[in-house]
Amino acid sequence: MNIDMTRGPAVGSMLRFALPMVMGNLLQQCYNIADTLIVGKFLGSHALAAVGSSFTLMTFLTSILLGLCMGSGTLFSIRFGARDEKGLQEAVCAAFVLIAGLAVLLNGLAFLALDGLRVFLQVPQEVWGDMRQYLLVIFCGIAATFFYNFFACLLRALGNSAVPLAFLAVSALLNIALDLWFVIGLGWGVAGAAGATVIAQYVSGLGIALYSLAKLPCLKFRKGSWQVSREGVRTVAGFSLLTCVQQSVMNLGILLVQGVVNSFGPGVMAAFAAAVKIDAFAYMPVQDFGNAFSTYIAQNYGAGKGRRIRAGIKGAVAAAMVFSVLVSVLVWVFARPLMLLFVNPSETAVIAEGVRYLRIEGAFYGGIGCLFLLYGLYRALGRPAMSVVLTVVSLGTRVALAYLLPLLPGVGVEGVWWSVPIGWILADGVGIACALLWRERLFPREAG
Repeated sequence: MNIDMTRGPAVGSMLRFALPMVMGNLLQQCYNIADTLIVGKFLGSHALAAVGSSFTLMTFLTSILLGLCMGSGTLFSIRFGARDEKGLQEAVCAAFVLIAGLAVLLNGLAFLALDGLRVFLQVPQEVWGDMRQYLLVIFCGIAATFFYNFFACLLRALGNSAVPLAFLAVSALLNIALDLWFVIGLGWGVAGAAGATVIAQYVSGLGIALYSLAKLPCLKFRKGSWQVSREGVRTVAGFSLLTCVQQSVMNLGILLVQGVVNSFGPGVMAAFAAAVKIDAFAYMPVQDFGNAFSTYIAQNYGAGKGRRIRAGIKGAVAAAMVFSVLVSVLVWVFARPLMLLFVNPSETAVIAEGVRYLRIEGAFYGGIGCLFLLYGLYRALGRPAMSVVLTVVSLGTRVALAYLLPLLPGVGVEGVWWSVPIGWILADGVGIACALLWRERLFPREAG
């Protein structure tokens, strides 16, 4: 069912739209959490470090495709809100051709650059064998990631967040079952964990593509309808490339931080691998709410409803902050039991470092909650360059401090953990200041 967010209660519409996205991304997290949990429990801390570092790298690579799909989805939402069916179809065709071509290029470069990654990421020799084996398999799933994200973003742009959830549910359950079979039953090690993930990704990616082709009017073939113009590609690129830059810069920063973490050895790598999964799981619902907020703003921007945009901003900020505070409290209190889900109790140093990370990050989830809303706002209003600026502020601060703070006497790896919330807070300040300064141009009162 599609949700038209140009009418009805503002926050209620966003929450109804966000709920399937939250559930879907919880399932998507199960891809990597299943790998991490099973690998950590049955293959040991070195294998856990290998899979954790691989996850950071894959997040960077797939963020390029995700950013392109999200940016295109904003254009789809605007044209859907404006009831421009022909323009919507042209945008979908142009976006598919552009992003598919870049996905093929990215996949080729990933394989070519594989052996240079050990030096770039400062991966210890005792971890690299497992990591290389895992990546050789996991890179085969990049095409599946493209298919899923493209058609999921299209469906969500039209107000349908339930169908992507259904496909993810099936593939997540399949991934867990295959993980158990390949790793424990067949003894295939980290390659088995990667293979389970890739198979599950193709189930969701190809499944949602076939569903969309069968059900969406904008994908129905009519004579002369599937034409890709230079102007159409240029328009899509204007929306998607900057969002891609924003997503990839964000994850490149995380990848650079991973290099600093790796320099502290396998124990800290394993703690970081487990804690990052918990961290992402904790703030992921507010991230999805930010994406729902972006769709809400984009549809109302396309419909010219300025007053409704203003009302939605106030409600979204209140809802995001309440959620962030609640999650911060839960993560602070349950940091150790959460780490024990991924790490054997005998690994006391790994657990202690993971708990320290979670309690520092978890205290500031309100900061990243606000940042997700700012990303969504600027993207929906056709100003993705501002999202790039905020990402550069946040990640630039994080990377700089991650390299500098550990050099101070007595700080060590804890300086890497503190660099994250400091970056969030600085970016929030810049984003809010610009929104207040430009508020009349962003959403004029006479509109709507």
